[in-house]
Amino acid sequence: MRPKKNPQKDLNKKSGMFFVIGLLLVLAMVYTALEWKTFDSLKEYDLALNKTDTSIEEDAPIFQLQVTPPPKPPVLPTEIEIIEDDDPIEETEVIAIEVTPDTEIVDVKDFEVIEEEEEVKVIWSTIEEVPVFPGCENEKDKRACFNDMMQKHIRKNFRYPELAQEMNIEGRVNTTFMIKNDGTIGTIQKRGPHDVLEKEAVRILSKLPKMTPGKQRGSAVKVSFAIPITFKLQ
Repeated sequence: MRPKKNPQKDLNKKSGMFFVIGLLLVLAMVYTALEWKTFDSLKEYDLALNKTDTSIEEDAPIFQLQVTPPPKPPVLPTEIEIIEDDDPIEETEVIAIEVTPDTEIVDVKDFEVIEEEEEVKVIWSTIEEVPVFPGCENEKDKRACFNDMMQKHIRKNFRYPELAQEMNIEGRVNTTFMIKNDGTIGTIQKRGPHDVLEKEAVRILSKLPKMTPGKQRGSAVKVSFAIPITFKLQ
């Protein structure tokens, strides 16, 4: 029995080669597609737009500054008005100090010398005769009597400030005051924990009576006295 197909025209013999060729073509196309690179196209600019048109002429603007003229000098009046002054003019007599052979010599005894008494201040511990508190005139120890009367005066006039009570303020106020040479109370200095307590201490001391002034070498002098005032809440 003879075959129906021509063996020379049998395509199955070369199918393997065609498959390999096709596979190579596909691989080449895939590789080309993966490695394909694109670049942006270069843009060209027209530089003619940046050129300056020489036909256009521009002049810089000119500013004119106005200068203020200087003020005119005042014109003096042709006539001067004289105003009479009724106030008397006190003239000071000038004594010539030029010495000549005819100058009269003045004796020193003709001048009166006025000596100003130097104000003496003595502290309490060194005063010879302490100031006398009213009521201590007949006491032998006037220092002790003075201290007792001071304590009585403080207790009598003592008043605890309401603001200090509300704020729970307490403490000691150290005070120093001056007994002048006329027996009155002078400057009062104070130092304490609060202004309210200091004002109260000044108020108490300002009520002190006039005293007999202290004496140093028989002359009345100023005497400083220090005493603390304690404010304590019960």
